[in-house]
Amino acid sequence: MEYTGPRLTQKQGDLRYENCHYTYLFGLRNTTRVIDGHGIAAFINHSCDPNCETDEIEGRVWILARRNIKAAEELTYDYNLYDGDFDAPCHCGAKTCRATMYDPELTAAQERKSRRKRK
Repeated sequence: MEYTGPRLTQKQGDLRYENCHYTYLFGLRNTTRVIDGHGIAAFINHSCDPNCETDEIEGRVWILARRNIKAAEELTYDYNLYDGDFDAPCHCGAKTCRATMYDPELTAAQERKSRRKRK
């Protein structure tokens, strides 16, 4: 399914959701644009062990199944958040849950930075 909605600059997206505890913004690769999700794909939840993944093809974002998905099974993908204030806890319940919806590499870099500050 396609992740659809208006295309905004990152600044417009930040302003639109400035006082909200949630967004449906999806960042596009190699651009300063985001999609403000309005379609059904905006309601696919995060999981650290997802059954779907995202792919950007010619500026369009697609949610694709990683495996066969059973009827009535919830659709999920890894949000891999990359900006914000690092207050996006994950409670997906997966055995591999990393306790945050942020990108694992970004989370590791933030942890290293925090350790250096404490020294």
